[in-house]
Amino acid sequence: MNAGYGLTVRWSLEQAPEDAADQLREYVVGTSIARFMFLDGLAFKVWRMRDREWFEGTYVFDSEQERKVFREGFEPGAAQAPGSTIIGSAPTAIEEWEVVAIAEGPAGFRRGAGPSVS
Repeated sequence: MNAGYGLTVRWSLEQAPEDAADQLREYVVGTSIARFMFLDGLAFKVWRMRDREWFEGTYVFDSEQERKVFREGFEPGAAQAPGSTIIGSAPTAIEEWEVVAIAEGPAGFRRGAGPSVS
């Protein structure tokens, strides 16, 4: 049994503007979290970043079909997506993957901004 259907969208930050990391944090916390909280079929999304290296959205969907629908809607306009606009380039990778298992620890999942956002 599959625990979920993953999708990663990754951008390079190597040529991004100096303030891209701050702009990405502001966009994710101020706008993007709310959008994805109500996306049908999405189990969860994590935004990950290594400043000046890469930024990515990591998605887990409940079904392969829901992942497919999201990807087909996102991919044609990926170069114009808000992340692409902030970074100044299209994603360098869009990859599907299998979630073998998910273990939630005693601390549970935390929602909201990470430690770099006040």
